[in-house]
Amino acid sequence: MPKDFKPSVITANDLLVGDVVYLDGLTWVRDLAQAEVLTDEADAEIRLLEASARTAEVVGVYLIPVETAKGTTQTIHFREAFRATGPSNYSHGKQERI
Repeated sequence: MPKDFKPSVITANDLLVGDVVYLDGLTWVRDLAQAEVLTDEADAEIRLLEASARTAEVVGVYLIPVETAKGTTQTIHFREAFRATGPSNYSHGKQERI
């Protein structure tokens, strides 16, 4: 039996910088709160195919399930929250500022 579709966001990595990005309509944003939340599975699959074709901008395009509560968007799986913080060593990237 297939799993129920959960609201999702399209994510990828910026091709030039490597940052985690999320699709907000036609543009890629670095803040999950600005991402477009897709609630229809068929629409999400079509949008995923379109985003995957943007190989000059991003790599590793896929859907992540999210929860939306009180006007915020949060990832369901800890992997995505961890991934958004950047490299796991403290001498580089976003985690250096934590």
